[in-house]
Amino acid sequence: MSRRSLLPIAAGVALTGALLLVPMANAAPAAAPDISLANVQAHLNQFQTIATNNGGNRAHGRPGYLASVNYVKGKLDAAGWTTSVKQFTYSGATGYNLIADWPGGDPNAIIMAGAHLDSVTAGAGINDNATGSAGLLEVALQISAADLAPDKHIRFGWWGAEEVGLVGSTNYVNSLSTAEKAQIDAYLNFDMIGSPNPAYFVYSASGQPAGSLALQQTLTGYFSSIGVQTELTSVGGRSDHAAFARAGIPVGGTFTGAEGIKTAAQAQKWGGTSGQAYDPCYHRSCDRTNNVNATALDRNSDAIAHSVWTLAGEGGGTNPDPDPRFENGTDVAIPDLTTVESPITVSGVSGNAPSDLKVDVSILHTFRGDVQIDLVAPDGTAFRLKNSSSSDSADDVIATYTVNASGETANGTWKLRVRDVARADTGRIDSWALQF
Repeated sequence: MSRRSLLPIAAGVALTGALLLVPMANAAPAAAPDISLANVQAHLNQFQTIATNNGGNRAHGRPGYLASVNYVKGKLDAAGWTTSVKQFTYSGATGYNLIADWPGGDPNAIIMAGAHLDSVTAGAGINDNATGSAGLLEVALQISAADLAPDKHIRFGWWGAEEVGLVGSTNYVNSLSTAEKAQIDAYLNFDMIGSPNPAYFVYSASGQPAGSLALQQTLTGYFSSIGVQTELTSVGGRSDHAAFARAGIPVGGTFTGAEGIKTAAQAQKWGGTSGQAYDPCYHRSCDRTNNVNATALDRNSDAIAHSVWTLAGEGGGTNPDPDPRFENGTDVAIPDLTTVESPITVSGVSGNAPSDLKVDVSILHTFRGDVQIDLVAPDGTAFRLKNSSSSDSADDVIATYTVNASGETANGTWKLRVRDVARADTGRIDSWALQF
């Protein structure tokens, strides 16, 4: 969360039962899944590792930020999202926004949710804001796992350069035409959702564009359903919802607190320690994986899922893309000078594989030039995806390859075969997928 345009964090008032009973306009959607806390924490561990391997932070213009973008993009691509990376320049450095669209839903009625992905230069930025980024990522993966067919189109954004003045999100909104802005029905923001001494704040609709009250009620209603009292807060212009609000788009979000001090009444209501900051490590080097309250992270991740499922609706049909997709997300270590394989069993596909079989690959490796990759068909035929090269000195292989596999029977066990051809650098297969 940026310090820029900092407004006092108002405690607000606890919502009354009468307010929570205001009905939503949407028809009752399918229930959102329970978001796995372990999966969200696994993403946090990855962001911590990225920071550790890149000078201790994931800040704008630093290598740790781009590595964070690549990690999230790889997961989304493997899960069937359509992703794009939008570049911008700020303070002499290139920044990146990652935009992800889930296929289907009304393109003139978009439900958007976002979180900033950058940290300050002082540290890894795990609560601020790997928590929001990780929660949003896991919700995206569960949308894929559920093959959700929403009434409205779903779009997620991971913003760059938030910590230096909300630059990425502002750049994105300003890049939209008037018609494109009008297509966005709502924007939900999740910035710091696992503070160690947590509050349960929901963005107040007061002073926000028309339609924001429905977002406020969706979120407070969820917390009420799990027995958690909330307080409204005016986040003002200190996070990425601000650009959307200025464009007249309804906004909402959740927040577990930053440098503000927890009151005695709040400690009685939520637990924790009164007289101390919600996040004593806010914008400090100690904002690491041990600076996160697991219960708050779990509840807020579920709140993201609930709000997206509720607001986007469930059409009840199948995903409009009829082409089946198969994925293996199990990590496979790639030691030095070793060949490893990761299998995917394909079933229920008629005839042969297509001439444009898509192979999404996410391999995390400290020297991608060491890596040679083949796709192996069920009959043992190998298709070379990537050769090793001593001059290819970047990290990681996050890519989509197209293979003419029309001579191969689709059903059966396909394998991703990865060989490390040199010493000193290692990695792992993070995930891969076949899109027929």
